[in-house]
Amino acid sequence: MWKDDSPNTRIRPQLETGTGRWVLLRGLTREARQWGRFTRQLADALPCAQLLTPDLPGTGTRVKEKSPATIAGILERLRSDLAQTGAKPPYHVLGLSLGGMIAVEWATRYPREVESMVLIGTSLRSYSPIQDRLIPGNYAAILRLALSRDARAREKRTLALTSTRGDPDGNIVEAWTRIRNDAPVSHANALRQLIAAARYSAPPQPPKVPTLVLVSEGDRLVDPACSRAIAKRWKVPIEVHLDAGHDLPLDDGPWVAQRVGEWSAARRT
Repeated sequence: MWKDDSPNTRIRPQLETGTGRWVLLRGLTREARQWGRFTRQLADALPCAQLLTPDLPGTGTRVKEKSPATIAGILERLRSDLAQTGAKPPYHVLGLSLGGMIAVEWATRYPREVESMVLIGTSLRSYSPIQDRLIPGNYAAILRLALSRDARAREKRTLALTSTRGDPDGNIVEAWTRIRNDAPVSHANALRQLIAAARYSAPPQPPKVPTLVLVSEGDRLVDPACSRAIAKRWKVPIEVHLDAGHDLPLDDGPWVAQRVGEWSAARRT
């Protein structure tokens, strides 16, 4: 059964040197509750870390707010929100898709605030053409998602686009539908986030922050070539899953957690 295990701030009382605070950022129109079991899986791989799962403007606990239409604007609102929690930088940042773009902007603008970052299924305009950043066969599906007012239909289509595992028991779609009905993201905010992602380009120079890239060959939404382009340009390690979808933490959270845990441990030795 799919289970939400991701409160917006989950704190372990003691922080081991090198594990620190991890900020987890999801993708377009997604919110913290949709991390599901992954937060527990990552916590098991980073047992002394502090996990923070903030909502972006216009989603979740901040659904009434207007989302900025730029990645830089979203970042500034995020930094302000984190400052109010008392959880000070530096952070390790794990970002999925749009969340990865925010991580890149953060590491570029404020490198002292980002100790490391993990980019999952992320694309950057400077490195990848539009047909790779959003696979053309999905254009009609994305349009239907944008226009649909049926929460369950939207979440079912979202899962079909982002997962290769399916939902045989209907638990994921049911949980996501409850979340959507509880905190419905407005069409205007969804459009602003989409514009922010579409316009975002890679920085002139790679961020001087340790970086791990994760991607899946089964991604049907964003071509895996986008992640490979980042890893190649920045000369950073990349780990490739053979058959999961775009939402890699959903399809194989233990695999993601293990790769992050091993990479983090190797950096401390």
